Amino acid sequence: MDESIVRTTNLLYSKATKVVDGKHNQKIAGAIPAPATKLSLVMASSAGQPRNIYMHYVYVLFSLKDRQLYIGYTADLKKRVEKHKNGFVRATKHRLPIKFIYYEAYLYSSDAKRREKFLKGGNGRGELKIQLQDILKKLDYKNI
Repeated sequence: MDESIVRTTNLLYSKATKVVDGKHNQKIAGAIPAPATKLSLVMASSAGQPRNIYMHYVYVLFSLKDRQLYIGYTADLKKRVEKHKNGFVRATKHRLPIKFIYYEAYLYSSDAKRREKFLKGGNGRGELKIQLQDILKKLDYKNI
């Protein structure tokens, strides 16, 4: 019997299910995926067959050099943050070192891209500063 634990999450709900022989049984409530790598979800399609879905992430980095924020989107959070930290991303390579301070996970890339665009704008950036005010004060962010 092939068993695997899968996790699902978005801003509206969070649950984990155990898949045994293609059948979903709710086992664990409140499981949240860590941003360690690409997260594969197994969800039932309209035909009742399981299908893989990948999470999409919006993330925030803090530059320790210029004390500014960088907001980005990716489908593979771990790999993207490593690229930033190793200087392989043009937008942040001159702003090293950086610190990873926040992320959000979405089921659909369109939702994540929309959220990224919102957070980069005036109202969204303002809301982000309010939401992250404790960590930004600790990091001596200059635009609070």
